[in-house]
Amino acid sequence: MAKIKRALISVTDKTGVAEFAKALHEMGVEIISTGGTARVIREAGVPVTDVSEVTGFPEMLDGRVKTLHPKIHGGILAIRSNPEHMRQLEEQGIKPIDLVVVNLYAFEKTVARGASLEEAIENIDIGGPTLLRAAAKNFRDVTVVVDPADYDQILAEMRAHDGETTLKTRFILARKVFETTSKYDTAIFNYLNGIDPETVKG
Repeated sequence: MAKIKRALISVTDKTGVAEFAKALHEMGVEIISTGGTARVIREAGVPVTDVSEVTGFPEMLDGRVKTLHPKIHGGILAIRSNPEHMRQLEEQGIKPIDLVVVNLYAFEKTVARGASLEEAIENIDIGGPTLLRAAAKNFRDVTVVVDPADYDQILAEMRAHDGETTLKTRFILARKVFETTSKYDTAIFNYLNGIDPETVKG
């Protein structure tokens, strides 16, 4: 079992995220978030810490760089049963992140409505897949959620198990992440593969 004390929430699809964050807060979970997600959570009256407060860096490059930082990824990737990992976290002032809730920029919807190449490129998510893959890789310690449809199951398990989720659930959710990111990358490749390189302008 893995107790959830600290969550990172950064979603494009904000369906149910305010209610989910509120339920997590009521169970004593600290919430970290970014941009529009943080605003939605705050508007629901839930305390939230901006990622920039955690990293000590502002969101940069028109939002291209938000979560790509050791204080985020160290907190996700540390193996909790490895004393050396936990020593390094403490040494660097990094707190573990136990729950990662992320869904991806709507690339397929963007290109389906006839967006330009430039707009399509800006809708290639970088931080989202990186967070998801990091959390999924460390599923023994971290719960990862890519689909709002899974919120209720996570909350039910946490309520039944004193704030913890089961290893079985974490594994299933991790597998779902790799299915999602695989489809996402395939959609990007298929789109780019349909463009004549001769038409790409500098």
